[in-house]
Amino acid sequence: MSKTKGKPIVAVVGRPNVGKSTLFNSLAGKKISIVKDTPGITRDRIYMDVHWLKHTFTLIDTGGIEPESKDIILSQMRLQAQVAIDTADVMVDVRQGLQDSDSKVADMLRRSNKPVLLIVNKVDNYEKLLPDVYEFYNLGMGDPIPISASGKQGVGDMLDEVVKFFPEREGEEEEEEIPKIAIVGKPNVGKSSIINKLLGEDRLIVSTIAGTTRDAVDTKVVFHGKEYIFIDTAGMRRKSKIKEEIERFSIIRAVAALERYMIVRTVSAIERAQIVVLVIDAVEGITEQDAKIAGIAHERGKGIIIGVNKWDAIEKDDKTIYKYMNRIKEVLAYMPYGETIFFSAKTGQRLTKLYELIDVVVENHSLRIATGVLNEIMSEAVALQQPPSDRGRRLKLYYITQVSVKPPTFVIFVNVKELFHFSYVRYLENKLRDAFGFRGTSLKFIIRERKESK
Repeated sequence: MSKTKGKPIVAVVGRPNVGKSTLFNSLAGKKISIVKDTPGITRDRIYMDVHWLKHTFTLIDTGGIEPESKDIILSQMRLQAQVAIDTADVMVDVRQGLQDSDSKVADMLRRSNKPVLLIVNKVDNYEKLLPDVYEFYNLGMGDPIPISASGKQGVGDMLDEVVKFFPEREGEEEEEEIPKIAIVGKPNVGKSSIINKLLGEDRLIVSTIAGTTRDAVDTKVVFHGKEYIFIDTAGMRRKSKIKEEIERFSIIRAVAALERYMIVRTVSAIERAQIVVLVIDAVEGITEQDAKIAGIAHERGKGIIIGVNKWDAIEKDDKTIYKYMNRIKEVLAYMPYGETIFFSAKTGQRLTKLYELIDVVVENHSLRIATGVLNEIMSEAVALQQPPSDRGRRLKLYYITQVSVKPPTFVIFVNVKELFHFSYVRYLENKLRDAFGFRGTSLKFIIRERKESK
């Protein structure tokens, strides 16, 4: 397995109705996937960060794999599973009762040349069901691991085996100082064209057909003596079974399948990046799918730049740019800190200004503030607006300190955590932004209780 940057990605794959979603929910600690005793109920892949011992990884839940099914929905789910297989570092193959189609699924997983753990689910009674587990040795996929996802039996042993495959991070420190920028966005918004223009050469395949970038590509660029690593997110692979299956769907289903394909590729690229440039098509304007992609970067605390491409193709007046900015702020209201730049990858107009903005966001994403200064600002904020109260109890803020960067993360010690309303957190965040800017980066706040001294 290659040494990837960012959190490892673990995909839960297998036939429908073997308990993948139940296992996913058990590991995630929340009921997120739809769980119903009907094959094919999990329509969309869902991802979440999972913590085990000292490890953190991204878990992807998939639809089931039906190798021979002609049903459009099941075929689409097979496509999603293939995407997860292509993207994952480790695969957890969940089975229940050996069936004829299992050998074909096993062949599909073996061809990925990635680590695969064979999990036999619904082993609720080891003494009674363990002999049934032995038949899975016939698949030639190593030792089957018996678990009960619903009862959480054997799940810890399974996770111990999963983390053994996680890549080492040798040599990562040497590259840590070089900013890594993921260029993300919907198909055909000009992601590869942007990098080609920055490079001054056609190193990435550019086509007007949505999704022709073959694989995620890391490209090192030097501009004015500074190094940058750009991550171009993958689109569709070479004309393969994935593309052929998409082409068999109706246009609506094809768009939905392509969107899911791009989302999982985007998750992988964002994990490895420090800064994310969300590319928007100026002609089409910002869309719901753009907001979904931005949300992934926001949740993961990345520095965010919104790049509006094809600006040369827009007829403009003195109000055009303000209309665009207002629309972006409306759709991305949850991340008002995002920096926006308008450019054209085709003509190169204002494109080199992207470097300046990246430098600003990199600096803010790594900005540290002295504890004394933070507490002065918090004291002033509290004096200007009293903290909330409930039933005679008022929130008291004792202390604030910064504990990490990328993104800047702060711990606030209070008397009663439940009184710390989200609106007051936002109020304090705005005060910090007024003082230090933090352009282009989210801020993370951790609230901890501290008993009052008597």
